[in-house]
Amino acid sequence: MNKYKVCVYAICKNEEKFVERWVNSMKEADEIYVLDTGSTDDTVKKLRKLGVIVQIEKINPWRFDIARNKSLELVPNDTDICVCTDLDEVFVEGWRKKLESIWDKDTTRLAYNYNWLLDEDNKPKVNFYIEKIHNRTDYEWTHPVHEVLSYIGNKQEIKKYTNEITVNHYPDKTKSRSSYLPLLELSVKEKPEDDRNVHYLGREYMYYGKWNEAIDTLIKHLKLPTATWKDERCASMRFIARCYQNLNRFDEARMWLDKAMLESPHLRDPFVERALLEYRENNLKDVKKYCLKALEIKEHPKTYINEVFSWDYTIYDLLSISYFFENNLEESLKNVDIAISMNTDENNKQRLLNNKRIIQEKVSK
Repeated sequence: MNKYKVCVYAICKNEEKFVERWVNSMKEADEIYVLDTGSTDDTVKKLRKLGVIVQIEKINPWRFDIARNKSLELVPNDTDICVCTDLDEVFVEGWRKKLESIWDKDTTRLAYNYNWLLDEDNKPKVNFYIEKIHNRTDYEWTHPVHEVLSYIGNKQEIKKYTNEITVNHYPDKTKSRSSYLPLLELSVKEKPEDDRNVHYLGREYMYYGKWNEAIDTLIKHLKLPTATWKDERCASMRFIARCYQNLNRFDEARMWLDKAMLESPHLRDPFVERALLEYRENNLKDVKKYCLKALEIKEHPKTYINEVFSWDYTIYDLLSISYFFENNLEESLKNVDIAISMNTDENNKQRLLNNKRIIQEKVSK
């Protein structure tokens, strides 16, 4: 017999292709609730056919926090544990049993394992904790985009962490994120002191190639008194450096990467970004220098802020090239072999194999 009443809730729009997979993953819950915000395909029909309780409501103007809160309102008040997911997410089987073994009557929230990005072999490339399992009464969603589950309870929040529950993310790459920028601008306008959203807005400007706006916004983030998380501060500095590179202002890019290294010497990311900058500028001695510094860092922090290129084949690829031009062919070959063994990108496979052939030809002369 189950110890707790567990309900899943979600928002969706035009996600018929994910419905069956998602429901199969969520059906360990007692009930599943979905707020459909205006699907024009068969999403609602398919959900209801599989036993999901669906309410339809258009949110205008659109905000993710309002939609999330309205979907949470669908969950009955006698629910012990609420599980918020999206239709492009899949729990690893057995999650309900593990959840009930971890949760107790004083728990208010659970942080669990989230594979945000997976490779072609379904192995995680970006992994961090996500915190969307919570009790029924003590939380609400805030912020128009990159919404946060905020604690509003009267007692102390009791949060637990586990690696025994895992959600895999399989995003729809055809979906537009065009609404993110105006919603982030609105979010920062509403709460200009919120360091997290100022950081996200600066990052979004960078994604859009708005280099100067990104630089100004990320510097604002760094000046906020609440911007104290070193990993995120380091990311802002790295993004500023990227913007300066795109403006062909490489000395300023180097200056900001130096700041990022000092801010978070426990992270590989600024060292690898500096190696990539020096590679772009054909400064191969410095490429090797910063790659070797990055490899001294062994711990991979479990946060969303880490870059894939800091932990994939990139470092070994760069080292192989650097050693080749130093005529250190043994080290060049060793590193290209490591890069090949770690490579999961078919676009790079042929290039790496071709590099290895060139190295071997030079060795045999």
